[in-house]
Amino acid sequence: MTPSGTEHTTTGGAADLTAALAAFASAAGTARTGARPGPVLVASDFDGVLAPLGDDPLASRPTPGSALALARLAACGPDRVRVALVSGRRIEDLAHLASPPPGALLVGSHGAETGEVLAPLRDGADDERRVRADGSAARVRLIPVTLDDAQSELLAHVTAGLEEIASPVEGAWVEHKPSAAVLHTRLSPADAAQAATAAAVELGERLGAHVMAGKNVVEIAVTSTSKGIALDALRERLGSPAVLYLGDDVTDERAFAVLGPADVGVKVGEGETLAAYRVADPAEAAAVLTTLADLLDV
Repeated sequence: MTPSGTEHTTTGGAADLTAALAAFASAAGTARTGARPGPVLVASDFDGVLAPLGDDPLASRPTPGSALALARLAACGPDRVRVALVSGRRIEDLAHLASPPPGALLVGSHGAETGEVLAPLRDGADDERRVRADGSAARVRLIPVTLDDAQSELLAHVTAGLEEIASPVEGAWVEHKPSAAVLHTRLSPADAAQAATAAAVELGERLGAHVMAGKNVVEIAVTSTSKGIALDALRERLGSPAVLYLGDDVTDERAFAVLGPADVGVKVGEGETLAAYRVADPAEAAAVLTTLADLLDV
């Protein structure tokens, strides 16, 4: 874990981050009583944090260190720690590629989709056994998105508009989600990507949809949500006294923005941020999670 850079509000160095993790670990209570109403929440983005960024989105996998640390944290039990993956990805892809441990909560499409990896012995008509990217199988409950007629019509216009923008741009493509469409320009020439990004933002604003611009992506959604809204909902649902959140993208700033004094925000990589701490890359993000697991003695 490296000291933070000088950008924006990030001030904590490696020793400060370790101390913050120790304080966070102390809040991992064993019962929902008194000042410890519930488990601490360990939440993280996937791409660029648990998994290195790459040109092929379907090739993303968590680093071995992150996968092991998340499994150790989830093994603390739901009374002490809950693990959550909060991503802009479609939740089906997140559940498959991240291969999250039993008990992990899932948030896809920046909060529009939610789900959970169930314990192995839990079963039910709403659950589906899925084979994940690591070759394991798990029972996963995914809560579908429901759109009304107006939202469905708006999504059709958004999708058609983004397809028209992407069509002439080398390397650009459009991802389809249940409540959004996303323009990807990671493989496009810089000038063309910039122009396509501007056109996509203009399209979303003109249609009155919800625009979120990130690293080489513009997502246009027909429902109002964000990683911050999703993180607040998880905190309230669990009654968590403290939240640890790791993120690398512009969209993660909305999650950092809702963190309080007892929480720990860790920015992965460069760029301005509201997070109090910074690490360099996914390998160092894995080290943060491993340090926390060590502090919790799991």
